[in-house]
Amino acid sequence: MQSLLTDLKENTGFVLVCILIVAGLSLLAKLAERFMAEKRTVSTARRVSIIGICAAIATVLHMLDFPLLFIAPEFYKLDFSELPVLLCGFFLGPSATVACEGIKILLKLLLKGTSTAFVGDFANFVVGCSLVLPATVFYHLHKSKHSAVIGLVLGSLSITVFGSAFNAIYLLPKFAQLYGIPLEAIIGMGAKIHASVNSVTSFVFFCVAPLNLLKAAMVSVLTMLLYKRVARPLFGKSV
Repeated sequence: MQSLLTDLKENTGFVLVCILIVAGLSLLAKLAERFMAEKRTVSTARRVSIIGICAAIATVLHMLDFPLLFIAPEFYKLDFSELPVLLCGFFLGPSATVACEGIKILLKLLLKGTSTAFVGDFANFVVGCSLVLPATVFYHLHKSKHSAVIGLVLGSLSITVFGSAFNAIYLLPKFAQLYGIPLEAIIGMGAKIHASVNSVTSFVFFCVAPLNLLKAAMVSVLTMLLYKRVARPLFGKSV
């Protein structure tokens, strides 16, 4: 009984943290939009449909994730789901980006469930937002191809630094706790790939950071190549 109450308390704390961070990111996106002089006028119905379409595409791409075993253990996977989220954010703004990212995770959970005690799904949302939010905000503050490139660079730096720190401070310990695997065992998985891994810090430096940077770079390049090309078929107008 005591163990059950402890598990319930731990899971409740995790859920509360999830709710607070989701609310905080949504608020941050809304506040950022207040500083945007030029806002795209789109009807509510059109806005909802665009977010829904992009979230659906993102969900499919998220479910097609795959590990890169030469970089990180297999529970860390690479996917391109932030590509349609970025396209949506570049067109509609930061708050649409957060909404699209969140709907993607919910759809994935409904279709596939979780294999990481929900920690991986929460991580995908938060770490994904650390890429798409800075990129979207900076682009909408300046609205040019140059600002899009700078925004994507900022987003790439953000996901690399923040993603690594968030993994080390919260995600890895929480995953070990909820999934029931010793943190030392996770570090050991990293050590099998990189001999220099001997702590949480070295784990995120050699495993998490390179994976996040690679994902950000690939998604950023694809975003720059595709945004104008998919604008008319995806959004119904050129950009």
